Amino acid sequence: MISAQLNERITRIGPDTPAGAVLRQYWQPAALTDELEHGTRVPVNLLGERLVLVQDDGPLHLATRIASADEAPTHYPASEEIEIDPTGPTYPAEQRAGAVFAYLGAGTPPPFPNFDCFRAPDSHVFAFKGLWECNWLQALEIGIDPAHASFLHRFLEDDDPADGYGKQFRDKAGSTEIPMTKLLRDYPRPEINVDETDYGLKITALRHMEDGRTHVRVTNQIFPEAICIPMSREMTITQWHVPVDDETCYWFTIFTSFDKPVNKDLMREQRLKEHRLPDYAPLKNRENDYHYDPEEQASLTYTGMGLDINVHDQWAVEGMGAIQDRTQEHLGRSDVAIIRYRRMLRRAMDAMEQNDRDTLPMQDDGAARIVGPLSNDAIGDTRDWAEASHLADLDRRAGCPWDASV
Repeated sequence: MISAQLNERITRIGPDTPAGAVLRQYWQPAALTDELEHGTRVPVNLLGERLVLVQDDGPLHLATRIASADEAPTHYPASEEIEIDPTGPTYPAEQRAGAVFAYLGAGTPPPFPNFDCFRAPDSHVFAFKGLWECNWLQALEIGIDPAHASFLHRFLEDDDPADGYGKQFRDKAGSTEIPMTKLLRDYPRPEINVDETDYGLKITALRHMEDGRTHVRVTNQIFPEAICIPMSREMTITQWHVPVDDETCYWFTIFTSFDKPVNKDLMREQRLKEHRLPDYAPLKNRENDYHYDPEEQASLTYTGMGLDINVHDQWAVEGMGAIQDRTQEHLGRSDVAIIRYRRMLRRAMDAMEQNDRDTLPMQDDGAARIVGPLSNDAIGDTRDWAEASHLADLDRRAGCPWDASV
C-alpha cells in the first residue's frame, strides 16, 4: 500500500504535476490518422489540456482551443469553426503508423525509438483506440500484470485459431499444438522475471509444464505509459494508455504484423462492433453492466462479458473507481512488474523536479538505436527457455517481408 499523498503524485497529470511533467517529455498519441478525414481542425483533449489538431495552415500541429470549462472530456465532431486561443501554447505533431503523435513538453522533442511498430510499412500496421473512464495508471498497470490473463481472460472453450484473426489469445502457444487459451487456463501462476531496459521493463512470464518444457511469454513496459505484447505468432500490439484528464484515458493500439499485410478493413470492422463514433467509447460499459450474461459466464468466459478482452480489462480498471485508491492495496509476488514500474516513475518524477531530463529513458540520440522490443510466446526445454524465446523471435523476424532485423 502507499500513502494518499503518493497516490495523488503518481496519478495526476495536469501541466504543473510531477507525473504530468514526465509524460510531457515523450511523444503521445493524440488522434488516429482516420480522424484527420473529418475536417481541418480536430478537437483533442490530452493530458488535461483542451487542444485542436490543425492541418489547415502549414505543418500539422496542436493548438490550444477555446473550450467551455464544463465540456465533456471526450471527443466531439471535428469542425473548421473550432476557435483557437492565440494566447495558448502550440505543440508539434507527426503522423506515425496510423496515429498522430504530439509532443507537449518543453525543448526539443526526443527521437522516436526504432520500435517494430514505427519501422514496419503502412501495409503491416493498423491503429485503433478506445475510451476508458478511469485514470491512466490503473489502465497501464493491468497491462503489465502477466498473471491476470489466466483469470480475467479465461476462456472455457478453445477456438480454432484459424478463425481468430485480429483477436488476442486466439493462437497456438509458441507454434505448438497447445491453444493459448488452454495454456493460460492450465498454468495460472507463472514465475515472473522483470529486467530494466533502455526503454522500460522486459517482463518474462514462465509457465512450467509437466512435460519438462516451459512456455515463455515476453511482454514489455515502454516508458512512460505504453506496453508491447504478443497478440499472436504473426502480430504484436503496442499500446499507449494516454490520459485525457485525471479520470479518463484512451488506449491507443498499433497492431504490427510480421507476416502478411494487415487486413485493416476486417480489424476496423471487428473493433467498430464494440465501439461508437466519434468518441470511440465502448458500447459495453458501466451503464449496461458491460453486457454481463450469467449463462455465458457458466460456459464460455470467466467474466461473462463476451470474447473481446478489452471489455474484460475495461471492467476491471473502471471498477476500481476514477482513480484507484492504492492506500488499501496489498501487492504480491505476481505484482513485481507493477512495483518496479512505480519505482521507475518515481525516479523520473524526482529527476524532472531537479531539471535532470537526460536521465529519463529514451531521451537522447540513443533512442533511435533501440529496436524491437522482443515480444512473443515460445515453448522450449525448461533448462534453456531463454534461448528458445530468443530463437523464436529471430525466426519470426527472419521471415518478415520488411526489415525487422535486430
